[in-house]
Amino acid sequence: TQNEPGKVNIHPVTYKLHGLDIVANVYTPSGFDPKKGYPAVVIAHPNGGVKEQVAGLYAQRLAEAGYVTITADAAYQGGSAGQPRNVDKPEHRIEDIHGMADFIARYAGVDQDRLGVLGICGGGGYTLAAAQSDKRFKSVATLSMFNSGRVRRNGFADSQLNTVQERLQQASAARAQEAAGGEIRYSGDANLSDEQIARLPFEMYRQGYEYYWKTHAHPGSTFKYTTSSLLDLMRFDATDQIELIDRPLLMIAGTRADSLYMTEDAFVRASGTRDKELFRIDGATHIETYWVPKYVDAAIGKLTSFFGRTL
Repeated sequence: TQNEPGKVNIHPVTYKLHGLDIVANVYTPSGFDPKKGYPAVVIAHPNGGVKEQVAGLYAQRLAEAGYVTITADAAYQGGSAGQPRNVDKPEHRIEDIHGMADFIARYAGVDQDRLGVLGICGGGGYTLAAAQSDKRFKSVATLSMFNSGRVRRNGFADSQLNTVQERLQQASAARAQEAAGGEIRYSGDANLSDEQIARLPFEMYRQGYEYYWKTHAHPGSTFKYTTSSLLDLMRFDATDQIELIDRPLLMIAGTRADSLYMTEDAFVRASGTRDKELFRIDGATHIETYWVPKYVDAAIGKLTSFFGRTL
């Protein structure tokens, strides 16, 4: 949050994406010289997250390793513009990643031929989609990848398969209400008591509430999203056309993450690249890869060697 000589510096920036003001932070390495050509990494944040949380931590750590990094608040979310608030459509989130690439490729000191991408949680799923067609990215990495479409459609761990049509009907009704000028409906209620959180069936969600509402809370961060977004989310899947990724691919997840099945499934399906690795962080849950120092260190160690080789 504060620039100091001889250390990583942070540069708040704003740029336009389809007419919307996007707010982002660019991190530059110690001793940064804009006349040189540095490798750069675009970093996509989790669902409901903002650039100041886990995405910012990984952006700073990669900048410490010599990369120029950028992480932006998604359109309609955080500090970025867009109405109604907290629309969460895959098309927008994928375009956010292309937009970060547009901006950082023209940033003074960046070698646009050495551009990588890292997606975290929901941003990881959208990164897999963006990298299928955006060949500016020379290498692709994910951390604790969350396939938003699969989860919104089937439920976490495919636990809601018997209510797909019912939930689609609810999303359709929400869209109709919006179109008629009515109140915007939201899903993903975040106002749970400690007792309600403790009863949640999945550790990712229990620890997620702790992270987002207590230890790493930010006023721009919320689990809520427009219910009408489900019309788009429920027909999306991060693994559709994943064979189009022909770049080096690194997928990182914790061995104790109850979301691990999403990374493992995507990794198997990523048949378009032979340079791929699934790196499991022993003992880590999904949320613990966001902040627990030993797990962050393990992920950063792997990411720096991966980007060092591929960029």
